[in-house]
Amino acid sequence: MTSQLSRRGFVLSAAAMASPYLLRADEEKLSDGSAAKDMVTPESQKAIDHALDYLSRTQHDDGSWGERTQFAGNVAVTSLAALAFMAGGHQPDRGKYGRNVLRALEYVLSREARDGEKTPGFLWHPSSNTFGAMYSHGFAALFLGEAYGMIPKRELQKQTRDVLERAVALIIKSQNSEGGWRYEPKPKQADVSVTICQIMALRSARNAGLTVSKNAVEQCVKYVKACQNDDGGFNYFRNQRNSSAFARSAAGVVALYCAGIYEGREISDGLRYLMQFKPGLNSAGPAFGRGMDNLHYFYGHYYAAQAMWTAGGKYWSEWFPAIREDLLARSRHNQAGVWTEQTTCTDYATAMAAIILQIPNNYLPIMQK
Repeated sequence: MTSQLSRRGFVLSAAAMASPYLLRADEEKLSDGSAAKDMVTPESQKAIDHALDYLSRTQHDDGSWGERTQFAGNVAVTSLAALAFMAGGHQPDRGKYGRNVLRALEYVLSREARDGEKTPGFLWHPSSNTFGAMYSHGFAALFLGEAYGMIPKRELQKQTRDVLERAVALIIKSQNSEGGWRYEPKPKQADVSVTICQIMALRSARNAGLTVSKNAVEQCVKYVKACQNDDGGFNYFRNQRNSSAFARSAAGVVALYCAGIYEGREISDGLRYLMQFKPGLNSAGPAFGRGMDNLHYFYGHYYAAQAMWTAGGKYWSEWFPAIREDLLARSRHNQAGVWTEQTTCTDYATAMAAIILQIPNNYLPIMQK
């Protein structure tokens, strides 16, 4: 555990030196490590190592990820793969996989739209826009915010900040009157799933020292709270009723956390709802939990694991071993350290799984408590 904390301290110290605004003592506090103790087992570390090796080999020449025609060059998949490396302590151009992270950063920066069809500051790839362009933008902006304080070259760091500032401005401009976001960078409709991507990106940007509109955050909180049902789960849209589901509810809880809401009825009810879906419940094999299906497995557990990490205590100590063992069981059915998902692609599923398994490392600034 000592070596893990020392490594974490090195990563965060390097980030703070590169950006003095990254860590604020009165706002973000480093965990003492107790929540991470014994959570990364030898088997899970072996799977993580295999996953990162796989991702290092599947990165495209232009720095992107995403197999299959509809996912090739996908900005969201690329950003998540890069975050999977960073969750293991690999920084842009530093560490075993530093070159992979750097190439991904350069690729995402190159995908900014400046003129023409999309608004300047928009991060996307037109030929791989499978699930809504704002998903790509949100994950990309999150990646830039996480990487910003760790970039060794000043010129590249400045470029990243400039692009991130425009990306944040686009998010603010695209927020609709309800307080949320939808698939396109237009202030029209909103849903919880896209909204979490944007508020998480705004939180990361704020952590990196950028100015984020307080009103935008407050309006987002109102929207997310309005989507919650009496059972603690969340609807996809605000005007729905009693349409709670696991993945969107995990996103709803994390959205509130990212907006700075850590306590209250909405949080406690949301966590209680999510606990019904703890992997292993009512299942003999690789688990889905009560009522779970394969459609949004990695997306849902990506946010659920973050929700439990932030909640801490019994929520974390009960949830993480369950999802860790479920992910390992799923990987054993394929190539060790590689995950698949029918509706997306292997790069996406593997990156998501690797991020989840490495949450106890506490390396990503967005995970800091």
